[in-house]
Amino acid sequence: MIAKVVIPTSLRPSAGGSRELSIEGSTVEEVLDHLEVEWPQLARRLRDERGVVRRHVRLYLEASDIFDLAGLATPITPGARLHVVPAISGGSRGSASDGSVRGSRP
Repeated sequence: MIAKVVIPTSLRPSAGGSRELSIEGSTVEEVLDHLEVEWPQLARRLRDERGVVRRHVRLYLEASDIFDLAGLATPITPGARLHVVPAISGGSRGSASDGSVRGSRP
């Protein structure tokens, strides 16, 4: 099966500037294995040296998080789109333990 791996803007430099890559595999894990051969710099941003998806990366097969499906064993259907979504981090605007609101101005 060929999956379309959708690359976010922040990772496109590691994919030769591509928005989308056509990668072969019958499961998500196989797609990532083939991605490692074809685009090793990108693959290192997605999985660690043990092959575990990095905690700051989410993978969606169409609209479903793969970890809500069968994880890396999730089967790929012809033409499926695997979306790479990096976590967005930053400061907190939540409440502090003293009741004040972080990030607010007096």
